[in-house]
This record gives sequence, C-alpha cells and structure tokens, in this order.
Amino acid sequence: MGYTLRKKLSPLIFVGPFLALFAIFMLYPIIYSVVLSFSKYRAGDIVFVGLKNYTYLLTEPLFYKSLLNNFIILLIQVPIMILLALVFGNLLNSALIRGKGFFRMFTFMPVLIDAVSYSIIFSLFFNENNGLVNNVLGVFGVSPHHWFSNGPLAMMVIILALTWRWTGYNSIIILSGLQNISADLYEAADIDGANSVVKFFRITIPQLKPVIMFCVFNSINGTLQLFTEPQLLTQGGPANATLTSVLYLYQIGFKNFNFGVASAGSYILAIIIAIMTLIQFRVTKED
Repeated sequence: MGYTLRKKLSPLIFVGPFLALFAIFMLYPIIYSVVLSFSKYRAGDIVFVGLKNYTYLLTEPLFYKSLLNNFIILLIQVPIMILLALVFGNLLNSALIRGKGFFRMFTFMPVLIDAVSYSIIFSLFFNENNGLVNNVLGVFGVSPHHWFSNGPLAMMVIILALTWRWTGYNSIIILSGLQNISADLYEAADIDGANSVVKFFRITIPQLKPVIMFCVFNSINGTLQLFTEPQLLTQGGPANATLTSVLYLYQIGFKNFNFGVASAGSYILAIIIAIMTLIQFRVTKED
C-alpha cells in the first residue's frame, strides 16, 4: 500500500514546484484582477461595485480614443511591415544572394535589441533640437520638424520604430515558409512556361497564405497590446494622439491608482484579442 501510494505521488513531487509557482505568479494575479475589475478601493478595503468599472470605460471617450489609435497603427503599420517582410523573405531565399547567413542574421537582429534601448535610440534620432533626422534634413535645406509635438508625426515615428523592429522577425518566418514550398510546383510551372510574376502570385502567395495569416494576426495581437514605444517615445502625447489602450490603462492604474477600472479595461482588451484570435483560427482552419 505504501509503495503504491508513493508511486502515485511521485509525479506530484516533480510537477509540484511548477504548479506552486504557476499558482502564485499566474493564477493568483488573474483571479485577483478579476475581483478588482468588479471592485473599488476605499480606505484600503475592496468594495464590490458590480459592473460600474466596465460601464465607466464603455462610456469614456478617452478609452475609445486609445483603441482608435491602436487600430490606426494597426491599419498602417501591419500591412507595410508584412509587405516588406515578403520582399525581404523572398530576397533571403533567392539563389542570387551571396552570404545568406549573414543577411539573415542582420535582418533578425533588430528584434534582439531590447525595446527600451531601441526606443531611446529612436527618440535621439528624432530629437527636435539636435536629432540625426533633423540634421540630415537641414543639409537639404528642409526646416527642422517637431516630431514629438505634432500628432501625425509622432504617430509616424512610432510606426517607423515598430516596422524597423519587427520586419526582420516576420521576414524569417516567411523565409521558413518559402523553404517548405515544394520545388516540384515551380518546376511544373516552368514546364508550362510561367514567368516569375505568375509563379509568385499563383504558387508562392497561395502556399504562403497560412504563414502570412500567422504573421498578420500575430502582429495585430501585438499592436493591440502596444505599450513600450508610445510610453518611451511620446508618453501618449501630444494631446493623446499616440495614447494606446494599454498605456491608457497603465496611466489609470499606476498614476491615478484606480486599479479596478484598469483591471476592467484589461479584460475588455482581452476579449477583443480573443475575438481576433478566434478569427485567426477560423481563417487558418479554412486553409
């Protein structure tokens, strides 16, 4: 009996530490944030307020403004990045390119740079007083731009930063998809007299569709959770022109100390991301 019991309990000895850490650092914060989303702090106590936090956010114009900013970045940055990733992925897969290993490493390097570090670099490049970009523009007689004091320009800087960092990452994913396409398809197309353009649109793109959709939806989910670049480059300004939803919830939680509303907002955002993920599963399943 004792041996049988030890045999049954022995797996728990190995998984027990993981389960304990998971419960402390993952499960407990999730449960606590759910409780907070229906509550409000008063004199150190948690007071249940029902759906007030959710109704507050759903009637708050600034919350919708932050979501709109997310979708503006998404609609501009993601298509540009995916198109560039397709171009670079095909170039890295081309037989005409020498030293592919070096170029692949060079393409992937931006994503290895810490987000804080590269955000600081971009802030120095686009500094209004003595930034590299304004200095280069000055050489051509162009007056300095106030990159972070103008809403559209500040948004453009964030889009450029995101594109610079994540294009290489998606290029490598697309490259792996290209290398999995059977060469027989291209050989058959050559026999039929198809040119490079026809092969690209009739073979490459259809075969890459699942990979492209993965890159697109992965980028969409990342954009909806965008925080670091707006926080470090613009702090959401000017006049909330670059305020994203996660940055907005961060300001509510850690500047206004309204953790209930911030928790409620995080679950609203989680629902939006879950819907996008379900759409991704549906699209990829059809493929």
